[in-house]
Amino acid sequence: MDLNKAKAKAKEIVSRMTAEEKMSQLRYDAPAIPRLGIDEYNWWNEACHGVARAGVATVFPQSIGMAASFNPALVREVADAVSTEGRAKYNRSVVYGDRGIFKGLTYWAPNINIFRDPRWGRGQETTGEDPFLTAVIGSAFIRGLQGDGDFYKATACAKHFAGHSGPEGKRHGFDAKISKKDLEETYLPAFRKAVEAGVAGVMGAYNRTNGEPCCASPALMKKLRDEWGFQGYFVSDCGAINDICKGHHCADTVAEAAALALKAGCELNCGDAFRHLIDAYEQDLIGDEEITAAAERLFTIRALLGEFEETRPYADIPYSVLRSEATRALNLRAAEQTIVLLENKDGFLPLKKDRYKKIAVVGPNAMSRLVLEGNYHGHADEYITVADGFRRTFPEAEIIVADGSPVFEGGYWDGFSDLQSEGMAAAAEADLTVLCLGLDRNIEGEEMGFSNDFTEHGDRKTMALPACQMKLAEMVCDVCDNVIVAVMCGSCADLGEKVRGHAKAVLHAWYPGALGGLAVARAVAGAFSPSGRLPITFYRQDNTIPPMENYDMAGRTYRYMTETPLYPFGYGLSYTTFAYGAPEIIAKDDNTVTLTADVTNTGRFDAWEKVQCYAKFTDSRTATPNCQLCAVAPVYLKQGETKTVTLTVDRFWLKAVTEDGERVDPDGGVKLYVGGGQPTAAQSAAEV
Repeated sequence: MDLNKAKAKAKEIVSRMTAEEKMSQLRYDAPAIPRLGIDEYNWWNEACHGVARAGVATVFPQSIGMAASFNPALVREVADAVSTEGRAKYNRSVVYGDRGIFKGLTYWAPNINIFRDPRWGRGQETTGEDPFLTAVIGSAFIRGLQGDGDFYKATACAKHFAGHSGPEGKRHGFDAKISKKDLEETYLPAFRKAVEAGVAGVMGAYNRTNGEPCCASPALMKKLRDEWGFQGYFVSDCGAINDICKGHHCADTVAEAAALALKAGCELNCGDAFRHLIDAYEQDLIGDEEITAAAERLFTIRALLGEFEETRPYADIPYSVLRSEATRALNLRAAEQTIVLLENKDGFLPLKKDRYKKIAVVGPNAMSRLVLEGNYHGHADEYITVADGFRRTFPEAEIIVADGSPVFEGGYWDGFSDLQSEGMAAAAEADLTVLCLGLDRNIEGEEMGFSNDFTEHGDRKTMALPACQMKLAEMVCDVCDNVIVAVMCGSCADLGEKVRGHAKAVLHAWYPGALGGLAVARAVAGAFSPSGRLPITFYRQDNTIPPMENYDMAGRTYRYMTETPLYPFGYGLSYTTFAYGAPEIIAKDDNTVTLTADVTNTGRFDAWEKVQCYAKFTDSRTATPNCQLCAVAPVYLKQGETKTVTLTVDRFWLKAVTEDGERVDPDGGVKLYVGGGQPTAAQSAAEV
C-alpha cells in the first residue's frame, strides 16, 4: 500500500469517529471502537536490540555494541531478524486476543541521540558519539526493521528528538542550551538522515531544548515537518507531556500542556496527559482540525502496517522463527563483530587451546546474565555467560570460576559483598586468569532512583570501574602472571596503569547479547579475529571533559577534544595487519564523492577490516572538527589478499557549519583519508 492509499484509508476511517473517539485514539493505549470494527491497539513497544519486554526473543548485542561493528549491513540484517520475530509474536498474540502493552508492531527504536558524554548511563542504547556513524547505523536499523515490502513489517521510531543525552536525574525539567552550530552539526543530522531513510515515527525528548519543551517545540517541529518533510507520527516520551506542566512549568494545567503538544504536532501521547484532551477541547484550547489531523496520521501508520487488510501482511511468519538456528547464528556473528581488542601485548592472543591447563574466569560478570542483556531487553531461551563460553571453547582445560567482587558496593546482599579472597584463590591456582569486569543495568542506565560514589541516577561519575572491582583487578594481577581482561559495559573504562600495564590483553565487549560469553571465549581462542572499532572515545580517569549539563561540543568527542584519549574513536586491534594504498577519487558530483583504495591483508589471519574514511577541512568562518568520519566499508580479507574498496561520501558530511547553523563549502578545501582508524600525519589523502 503506498502512502497516498494509506492516507485515504485513514481519512475514511477517522471521518466516521466522534471527536471523543478521535481523542481516545491519540493515546498509546488506544481503546477499541466496536461500532466501527476498530480493535484496541497499544503503540508502546521496544526493540533496540531485539524484541523487548514481551517474553522470549533473541537478545542481540546492545546498540552501542552493534555500532562498534562499524557494519551497517550487519545492523540491517539484525533489525530485519528483530522485526521478523516481532511479527511472529504479534501474529500469535492477535490470534489469542492479546492486544496489550508490548504486543504491537510500533517499536520505539532506534535511540539516535549523540553519546556526547561518556558518563551518560543511557548512552548504551545509542550508536555512539559520531553524527555520521549514528546516522548510518540508525538508518540501517530503520530500513531493516521496517522492511521493503508493500506494507511495513514493523515500524521504527527515532528518539529522542532532540538534544537528549543526559543528565538523567534532571531530564524532566532540564533545558539543554544548544547553539545553532552544534544543533546542525552534531545533534540533528542523525534525525535528518532517519527521515530520509523513511522512519515511521519520531519520539520527543523529556527535556527542553533552548527553552521549548521538546514535545511541544515549534522550532523543532518546523525542522522535522517543514524542512525535512517528515510524513510519519510524532510521539511523546512517556510522561513527557506532564513534564511540560509539572517539570518545565510552561503550562498551568495538564490540559494546557496536552493542548500545547497537540498543536505543535505531537499526535500520540505515551502517558496519561492526553486523557485531558477532552478538557482542552471543552475549553477551546484545541479544535476539531488538530484532533482530526492527528488521528488521520496515526491511522495512516496502522494502515501501512496492514491492520485493516482482509488478509494481514506477514501473517504467514510462524512462531517457530523464535527458535531459528539462522537467527542464533546471526546473533553470535553480531556479537563477534562488536568485540574490540584494545590491548594485545606481544601477540599474546589468540591462545593456543592446549597451552593452559587451568583457566580461572573471575569477576562479577563471569557468570552474569544481566551483563549479556543490557537494558531494554527481551528474554533469551539460552544464555552463554563468559564462564560457560570458556567451558565450551576450552574443553581440555579445567575452568575455575569465582565472583571476586560485586559489580558495585552494595550491589549484593551482605553475605556476598566481600569475595576478593575467593577471586585471588582462583587466580593464584590458575595458569591464566580471565578477569570479567564492567557494569550492568543496575548501575548504568536510565534515570535510576539512587546515587552513590559511582553513579548519579544512572550516569557515571568516573571513567574508572567501581572501587571494589578495581581492587579485585589489582589483587589478581599480584597473584597471576597471565591475565586477560574482558570488560562489559555500555561506555569506556579506564582500568588504571597497574592493571593495564600487567594485563596481557584487554577486550571490550559492551553488553554482548545472550551468546556474548561464547563470542568472548571464541575471540580469545582465535576462532575469529576481533574487528570491532570504538564508536566512542575512551577517556582517561583524569580527563577534563566539560560538565554534563554543558551541551557545547567544544572539548568533546574525537571531533573537538584537545587532550590525548586513552583509546581514540575508531580504534581496534586485529590478529592480522593491513596495508592501504593511496585513496583515489574516481567520481564526484554535487551530491557525492566516490573514491577507492586498495587494502591488503599483510598478516597471517583471515579477518574483517573496518575501512574508515575521514574528512579534514578548515573554514575561516567557523570552527571545524579535528576530523570527521564520512564513510565506512567493512571488508573481509584472507591472508595476503588485496581488494579495492569503493567508498561513496555524501557531501552533506563535507560541509562546514557556521555559527548561524548554515552548511557551507569549506573555504580551506577538503581532504579525504582512508585507513583503519583516524588519519595520521604520514597518511596520504585525496583532495576533493
